[in-house]
Amino acid sequence: MTRSRFRTGLMAGTAGLALLALAACEPATAPDTPRTAQQESDMTETAAPASALIDRALAFTPPSVEARPVTIEQLGRTRTDNYAWLRDDNWQQVMRDPSVLDADIRAVLEAENAYYNQVMSPLAELEETIFQEMRGRIREDDSSVPTRDGEWFYYSRFREGGQYPIFARRPADENGEISGEEIILMDGDAQAEGLEYFRLAAFEHSPDQRYAAWAADTNGSEYYEIRIRDLETGEDIATLTDEGYGSLVWANDSRTIYWVWRDESARPKRVYRQAIDSTERELVYEEADDGFFIGVGRTDGDSWISIYTGDHTTSEIRLYNANDPAAEPLLISEREEGVEYSLTETGNGMYIRTNQDGAVDFKIMRAPVSDPRRENWEDFIPHRSGTFINGLMGFENWLVRSERERALPRIIVRNVESGEEFAISFEEEAYALGMSGGYEFATDEMRFTYESPSTPRQTWDFNMATRERTLRKEQEIPSGHNPDDYTVRRLNITARDGVEVPVTILHRADTPIDGSAPLLLYGYGSYGISIPATFSISNLSLVDRGMVYAIAHIRGGTDNGYQWYLDGKLDRKMNTFNDFVDAGRALAAAGYTTEGRIVSFGGSAGGLLVGAAMNQAPELFAGVIGAVPFVDVVNTISDPTLPLTPPEWNEWGNPITDEAAYDYMLSYSPYDQVTAQDYPHLLATAGLTDPRVTYWEPAKWVARVRELRTDNGLTLMRTNMGAGHGGASGRFDSLRERAQDYAFALMVAGLADAEAEIEEAEAAE
Repeated sequence: MTRSRFRTGLMAGTAGLALLALAACEPATAPDTPRTAQQESDMTETAAPASALIDRALAFTPPSVEARPVTIEQLGRTRTDNYAWLRDDNWQQVMRDPSVLDADIRAVLEAENAYYNQVMSPLAELEETIFQEMRGRIREDDSSVPTRDGEWFYYSRFREGGQYPIFARRPADENGEISGEEIILMDGDAQAEGLEYFRLAAFEHSPDQRYAAWAADTNGSEYYEIRIRDLETGEDIATLTDEGYGSLVWANDSRTIYWVWRDESARPKRVYRQAIDSTERELVYEEADDGFFIGVGRTDGDSWISIYTGDHTTSEIRLYNANDPAAEPLLISEREEGVEYSLTETGNGMYIRTNQDGAVDFKIMRAPVSDPRRENWEDFIPHRSGTFINGLMGFENWLVRSERERALPRIIVRNVESGEEFAISFEEEAYALGMSGGYEFATDEMRFTYESPSTPRQTWDFNMATRERTLRKEQEIPSGHNPDDYTVRRLNITARDGVEVPVTILHRADTPIDGSAPLLLYGYGSYGISIPATFSISNLSLVDRGMVYAIAHIRGGTDNGYQWYLDGKLDRKMNTFNDFVDAGRALAAAGYTTEGRIVSFGGSAGGLLVGAAMNQAPELFAGVIGAVPFVDVVNTISDPTLPLTPPEWNEWGNPITDEAAYDYMLSYSPYDQVTAQDYPHLLATAGLTDPRVTYWEPAKWVARVRELRTDNGLTLMRTNMGAGHGGASGRFDSLRERAQDYAFALMVAGLADAEAEIEEAEAAE
């Protein structure tokens, strides 16, 4: 039996990010050598370095966005929104066809782009240099490690200069080794030719390996077209829908597909079952609750098709016999508010990861594979407070679980027959792990990835029976990389309420830790998502220029367990922002930087983070980068027509019905809390077809900051007019956008002047 879905990564909260591991648990303290009075004076002088780039930029007149006040009455409260008009009433059509955007709104976005280009033009050469540095750290003709599925080995690769992956396979010989010629199954570059945007959500071959189902989005709105490809001819033989969610799975007959449909509000609402040679589709499930999203999958041993529905805190799963194309659903456990569960199949049972009965950090239960309904669950591995069970993966003879304790991850392997278990050990103080089981169920081999902020990713095959590790691949850095040139540290800073917050630090070994270096502080802190200590080809371009890079593992994620998430949501959300500000202050006190020389960076809900922190402590930051930032919190969470609003009510509260939730949300909403004060330099980015954080949130935020700020700092916005939440889709195009972000960071940190072509830019004007 083979599985048709290749699982990658350990699930962390709702995002599936790789695990974060941090070990050196020491508090942030001052450097060992006390600073002299002269050093303190020097630090004060470097807090706001002179910059010809900034001076030049401030000479330009920014766009003026017209205020059209709208009075909003809600729960007996009144607020005025000067920029509500930037939300196109036709936004649902704009997601599918950007050309229908209101002309006045388009004019604002284009004016902001023109102003951004004017300000940043002297940095074009620096942006290109950073881009080439990042690109130089990529092996352009890279390939994934092949994974066997019966008679074939599957892999993806890139061609030199290619933007998109090529999916291919090669035959396995009688000894289980790769042999024969490559067969290209999909050429991403060819498929994307002529398109401004192209993103694959899935490319899944059928169990008999004759067909592949694939889903692609061509404008960034996340409406996916689902097609079926005959792998023998290379031709697409059917198009199932152009309104897919990107989630699909094969039944074991290799002729039936389960796929998820999106409604006009871009929410996944239905699951259809369809034969690939038929235009008829059968509705097998429809979700009535707008707060619940849907996904489809297969259990590890391919016994069941699963339909998962849930919000951020509640789960419900229905199983369908994968061998029966007309199967009826088996409801595993009815939804119960606050109770989450997931299923993992092995050869001797179905294992359930759940937080029922108050198991905050989750426990494991077991049931028969043939009937894993809740009445058949039995306790297996008990809840252990402080040890967060992060995910499970099943094989015929093995159950593998990932755990995190004190922000340190580990992989535990258990023989399901003998009950013997052991941990796979790692040596570095800070690292990230990913894990996958491949396609085959009856195997002793699992695969994991290992990396750290200074160590490029390594891919290992691990024999669970012999405990032998085989290094299959090490990320190649063509331009060169020596991990010994860098220092990675884990600090615990003390937040204002006495809680210790982990912080990961990366800097060059020769960077002075005396307060003179600028620092980029990154954070997220929502939905239980933990941020892994991964190797980044992008961050090195900051660090190599003398900047310190730091990740604040703040409350709202699960870095320190599930309670860490609960302590950073709803009426405890302010902890998230306080942790971030306190981390910045502690890093300055410890000599990693100076207050006023920090650039904060956060995307999506991380944009909420940096926006709230900017309002709370503007003097701490030299600059703020909000990438597709969720900043118009009260308006967005009060609009149930938006795709993500109903599922968000148990994350933020419901300001439509709950006065306390409204008041608390208003107290931190970055857009609503912009006041007349000095602010750091600001860059916000947007995607016109973004269904997650709609373009008007950053547009409104930028307009309000520019209107109310009392200094003459920069307020910039860059909108990708042909992309959505993830930005540009090509691997090099996305690097260019990051190079632009980092050029801004270097400029406001005072590190860009030496590399910028100021005179040439001025002459060109």
